[in-house]
Amino acid sequence: MLYQSTRNEKITADSIHAVLQGPAPDGGLYIDPSLDRRPFDWQGCLSLPPLDIAQTVLSHLLPDFDDMGALVKAAYEGKFRSDKLTPLVPVGEDFVLELFHGPTCAFKDVALSMLPRLITAARKQTGAAEKTLILTATSGDTGKAALEGFHDVPGTGIIVFYPADGVSPIQQAQMVTQSGENVKVCALRGNFDDCQRGVKEAFLKLPGTGALETEGCTLSSANSINIGRLAPQVAYYFIAYSQLLDFGRIKMGDQVDFVVPTGNFGDILAGYYARMMGLPVGRLVCASNANRVLTDFFKTGLYDRRREFYKTASPSMDILVSSNLERLLFLAAGGDTAFVRRCMEELSAQGCYKVDDNIMQGIRQVFSACCCDEAETKAAIARVWRDMGYLCDPHTAVAFFGAEQYKKERQSKAPLIILSTASPYKFPSAVLEAIGGELSGDDFDRMAELERISGVPAPESLARLRSAEVLHRDVIDADGLLSYISSCVKNGEV
Repeated sequence: MLYQSTRNEKITADSIHAVLQGPAPDGGLYIDPSLDRRPFDWQGCLSLPPLDIAQTVLSHLLPDFDDMGALVKAAYEGKFRSDKLTPLVPVGEDFVLELFHGPTCAFKDVALSMLPRLITAARKQTGAAEKTLILTATSGDTGKAALEGFHDVPGTGIIVFYPADGVSPIQQAQMVTQSGENVKVCALRGNFDDCQRGVKEAFLKLPGTGALETEGCTLSSANSINIGRLAPQVAYYFIAYSQLLDFGRIKMGDQVDFVVPTGNFGDILAGYYARMMGLPVGRLVCASNANRVLTDFFKTGLYDRRREFYKTASPSMDILVSSNLERLLFLAAGGDTAFVRRCMEELSAQGCYKVDDNIMQGIRQVFSACCCDEAETKAAIARVWRDMGYLCDPHTAVAFFGAEQYKKERQSKAPLIILSTASPYKFPSAVLEAIGGELSGDDFDRMAELERISGVPAPESLARLRSAEVLHRDVIDADGLLSYISSCVKNGEV
């Protein structure tokens, strides 16, 4: 089975090489144009245990990999705090899919526990001799999850770029204390979009310059532009539906709606992939924070990044260029690569693009959208804690607010699943303030206070960061990213 670039149908790769490469050589994203036409036994899949569901889904999406079962077992078994992998929890009249029970307490763990195994297996199957350098831009959670997955993995190196002053103190502490002989972490003076733009530019400009070839190095990505990052996320939609069946809340074939807090659009696109594979996904509600570029797009058809950028209490969603939307455009336009290429060229040159009403009508048949400002986020954290006894982080609070808004206008009465993307202890100041706690000391003092007030224990992996040694202090300007990568490679630092 061949993947192809969203921007040129003549650029193709099997699933192994698509994972190894990350983005396509033309800057497009690899996609399976036949996903909705390939048979998949989704009902049989739902009868399996969680790890077997993951194996079945991944084998379908990435069919060229040998022994996917062994890769899944190595990635997940004993690594997550729940045997459900991503447990479903009743909260009020709805359900919350907790995606934060992995090593770094964020939803990215589901994918980034798997991706290193996929890349290692791909290198082995292809006989690749070159080192694979993983370039990663992060708005907070991807960085640590990627570092956790790739540190000291033979044949790989990883460089993570995060926006200086653009992540929470706990997120930053997770990254800058990361040990490993093959890792570098660097703050970039700018926002996440600057990090992401720089990484994409590196994929286009560095190969062929000799900067990598001389050192025997090829590039790949841990961001969801890599299909190997996106594919594992599809599995937890099936796992969630399976648990609803176990609860007796639905019968096989009943539709389920999902509300997803998202900035780069990968987490919600995974739900759309699950729908294309047959899972009875009803509506997918895209919940944005004050950086409401996605909400405006779904409502108007105009994608416009030319707007004020807001730093919020939900920094992993502080994004104005949502990379994975490119894959949705391809699918909604029936695989029209010329259309996708034009949109991406206009976004790069003009900062915006417009999608015609016919395509938007098809998108709106599945997707709804809403946004939540800072005051509404804070109020949602307080309300969910006060009324439902559930402690949630700011990203999940955006989704709770979105669920409230969606239920006011929806026509169906389908069960609603809210995706909870991070532990509240990754953002203790914001959560503590919202529920009325005293903001004294640093974030670790506030973590302890939040634990005392709520009775919800803090994950040990976060609490022990307080005494961890800072190992990474590099800070660069946005225009220095390419030279920084070249220097790291030349000096053997990754």
